[in-house]
Amino acid sequence: MTLPTDASHREWPLKAYKNLDFLNSDAARNIRILAEMTEPKDRFQEQAIRDTIVMFGSARLRTPEAAQQALEELEATITDPAAPTPAEQAALHTAKAGVKAAPYYTATVELAKRLTQWSMEREAAGKTPYTICSGGGPGIMEAANRGAREAGGQSIGLGISLPHEQGVNEYIPEELKFEFHYFFVRKFWFVSMAKALVALPGGFGTMDELFETLTLVQTGKIDICLPIVLFGSEFWNEVVNFDALAQWGVISPDDLQLFRIIDDVDEAASYIIERLEELPPTERPFGEMV
Repeated sequence: MTLPTDASHREWPLKAYKNLDFLNSDAARNIRILAEMTEPKDRFQEQAIRDTIVMFGSARLRTPEAAQQALEELEATITDPAAPTPAEQAALHTAKAGVKAAPYYTATVELAKRLTQWSMEREAAGKTPYTICSGGGPGIMEAANRGAREAGGQSIGLGISLPHEQGVNEYIPEELKFEFHYFFVRKFWFVSMAKALVALPGGFGTMDELFETLTLVQTGKIDICLPIVLFGSEFWNEVVNFDALAQWGVISPDDLQLFRIIDDVDEAASYIIERLEELPPTERPFGEMV
């Protein structure tokens, strides 16, 4: 019996790196992690991006106009304004809080715009540019990317797969849109290229990113003292008692100098720009930390 030799009669087994069932299995978790470490690096190199200004805060904030409209529409649905139901009271509280916090959306747009304009001027002069980087979602993240777009510059969106957030916002160029699965890999890309950080009002995720960055600076895992701005004294002084941490001796009084609480866009922009102008050009390879 003669066996066929024509290649068309042979069926090769599926290569491991083309086997989606395997790649999505528990056994291949290390490969997926490596992919999220490697693919962004390749894109950042293609786009000549090395240094970033990270801006983050709540995904829930809206523009002042949208927040006010949402409140008015809700109020119109309440049958008895003098005696709203518990559910209506909760919804009203959320809507009114949204109106109170909405000016931070506007401030974020303006600050990102100012910093992007400055960065573009630096680049035109042959100096290192700094790219706005957000978490890619709605709210404050959208405002940061929007400000960069309005200035005529590009920005980064490090999105993450979450049930309540569907995709990244519209103000990020396609080549700089990312979707991560692993929070810790996303955090690596936030911090490894960051040369400044602006934290605006936000919840658990904002606190997580802020305190992790402060810890890395405090412990010397980041080899420069990043300018860290907490924007909005009313929020930060009410929500976090930093002085109490020093009074209890769990941080050093000097650690209170690792950040600055600022209320004004002009002051925040001037402080960040002044600090960044003092930095030498980045010499470390892409994505390399201490």
